[in-house]
Amino acid sequence: MNRTTMSYMVATLVSLAALGTLIMQPTLVAATTSNTGTSPADSTSGSSATTNPACGQVVSGNVTLTSNLNCSGDGLIVGNDDTTINMNGYTIDGPGRGSSKVGIMIPASAHVEINGAGQVRDFQAGVLATGSNDVKVSRLIFGENQIAVFMTGTRNTIVSENIMDKNTIAVAAHSARGADIESNVMDGNALAGVTFVNSLDSTIAGNNIQGSNDGIFLDPQSHNNVVNSNIAKQNTEDINNGNGLPVNINNNDFKDNLCTLSTPSGLCKGGQ
Repeated sequence: MNRTTMSYMVATLVSLAALGTLIMQPTLVAATTSNTGTSPADSTSGSSATTNPACGQVVSGNVTLTSNLNCSGDGLIVGNDDTTINMNGYTIDGPGRGSSKVGIMIPASAHVEINGAGQVRDFQAGVLATGSNDVKVSRLIFGENQIAVFMTGTRNTIVSENIMDKNTIAVAAHSARGADIESNVMDGNALAGVTFVNSLDSTIAGNNIQGSNDGIFLDPQSHNNVVNSNIAKQNTEDINNGNGLPVNINNNDFKDNLCTLSTPSGLCKGGQ
């Protein structure tokens, strides 16, 4: 990928991270209000159960979709720790990737799971986790989002066994630590499959990534990450470590990745 496009992508991530912080502030207030409110339908506690949630609803506990959600604004907002959202085969559909809306927001929460099967489509971010710990997103389909899964200021996020198709970026991490991006299929995500900005101590492993400008990109500030056993083919550039930064500078470990073209060279098994 050329430097202009890469600079644009990094700037986009930083801008979206700042936007995420801004839009999460009223969300946190809404979550607090919901947690202390008197309506049983809107009250959220770690042990509650919610079925048939609505667009824009603050939810927690065990949440199960029973129909598709076609949202003109945000989808669901996690309001407490220990929340599980079961997509149950349904879709959360938004107003388009050019909007500022989010499919599932996870603000400052811990031990949150989003389980498929199900789809999240047509949002600026399909899933946005900000300042959250121990989040797991698995077995979903993401399509036509600007970023399918975006984590900023998070710890120990797991993104596994998802299909991410025709988003601008499939997975993005900004100032994240301990992320595990594993066993996902990423196809035709225009800018990148996986992008790390200022992120560390994370693993990108066993993913199948094709049809992007950059298959996997780690910026120079991302360090002590393991990139292992991915198949990255038919991207403009399959693996990019800091626009050619020697791996001993940021201590990222690349091994057994099946790819063709890397920057710097030598990061591909069976390729350049």
